[in-house]
Amino acid sequence: MAVFCEFLNFIVPIHIIREKYDGGWDQCIKDHQPLIGGRVWFDEHLFRDGAMSPPDMQELLNYWEHQALEPFGTLNGKKIWKDCCIVEGAPLGGGPTLPCDWIELSEDGTAASLKGSEPGKLAGPQER
Repeated sequence: MAVFCEFLNFIVPIHIIREKYDGGWDQCIKDHQPLIGGRVWFDEHLFRDGAMSPPDMQELLNYWEHQALEPFGTLNGKKIWKDCCIVEGAPLGGGPTLPCDWIELSEDGTAASLKGSEPGKLAGPQER
């Protein structure tokens, strides 16, 4: 599967949530229940939350850092996304805002999948 991308997308692999989120995947779903199908959706590999402005995205990033995620790493001396990735989707269409080696985008930039997985059905708002 793949997750639909629009505006600013905060994407994290579910295996990272299982390892690092306080309470794991089950608690993450409980914490985000009111937002699922609105600004939050997920497939079997990726969890997506979203924002429409950089300040709102910064709030999301701060929340997830508080959940013990390590957003950034370095590769060859350059800053990269590590445990999560912010992706500019349609209509912005810029892709990942930093290099991210575990995500793949569709040709039109409207869907993200975990690299090496089959994109398949698209998870999105109200299951597009």
